[in-house]
Amino acid sequence: MPTSKDYYETLGVPRSASADEIKRAYRKLAKKYHPDTNKDGDAEIQFKRVQSAYNTLKDEKKRQEYDQFGAAGVGQWQTDPRGQQVYQWGPDSSIKAEDLEDLYSAFSGPQNQRPSIFDQLFGQRGPQRPPPPQPTRGRDEIKEIKLSWQQAVNGATVTVRLGHSHKNQKESLEVKIPAGVEDAQKIRLRGRGHPGAHSGPAGDFILVCKIQPHPFFTRRGSDILLDVPISAAEAALGIKVEIPTITGKTLLTVPPATQHGAKLRLRGMGLHKTEGQAPGDFFAVVRIVWPHELSDKQRQLYEELHKYDQPSVRQDLGWWKD
Repeated sequence: MPTSKDYYETLGVPRSASADEIKRAYRKLAKKYHPDTNKDGDAEIQFKRVQSAYNTLKDEKKRQEYDQFGAAGVGQWQTDPRGQQVYQWGPDSSIKAEDLEDLYSAFSGPQNQRPSIFDQLFGQRGPQRPPPPQPTRGRDEIKEIKLSWQQAVNGATVTVRLGHSHKNQKESLEVKIPAGVEDAQKIRLRGRGHPGAHSGPAGDFILVCKIQPHPFFTRRGSDILLDVPISAAEAALGIKVEIPTITGKTLLTVPPATQHGAKLRLRGMGLHKTEGQAPGDFFAVVRIVWPHELSDKQRQLYEELHKYDQPSVRQDLGWWKD
């Protein structure tokens, strides 16, 4: 059982052992003491000792430092659970930074001008403090803003309040919403988010647009759609009907024999997003509305009309072809 703190003795190899001999010894002991297979009470402790010894001796540089200075020569700076800086070597050996500095001072005082072990380990200036914290960018602040359909189409200036404080005061900003903004589109205000740490830059303030639906207009990018209900007779004979658009009223011509679902285009009457960009179009979508009940007169007229429904509208569907 490896109880020695000497890494060579822990692995059971001589100091002259080759890298392959060290590897073979490690694999044998790791298999023997691995906690998954060895349920002895101290198996985990032994496994950690074997692992620590192998981690040092398998690395040529660390092995040279260990041969020269012992386990302390291959330690590293860590932060303990209380947030203190400690120099740690091996699985259970450590010393606080201030204690190491005191010990270093005792070895390298004016009466002893020879380089101490701490000079050799850490350089002539003794153990180095961790580097100062680096500037860190602040977090972005994301806020949803509700816009009416009209605000989204025409653009608007809205006042929003930052969620974080600046100099112990919450700041309000006026934000320009561009015309034609889309639902879920993000507007980024650079540098207006949470402040950075250690003189780092501030994050961004991001507005996510939430657009309220319109009672009868539908938007597809820069195009606007409007359902236009007409009767069967109007669809058959054609009609001129006054409809709303995003800029006001206009007269729509529905040609004779217009089909249900037909889209009648009004060019350039959609959204104007930016200067120099072509506007979208306005589409009137024809919806033929049939009567829920037929009067006697309507039934008589439809029966008369049906006499002229030849050939059948289903004759070219190919349903019954062999």
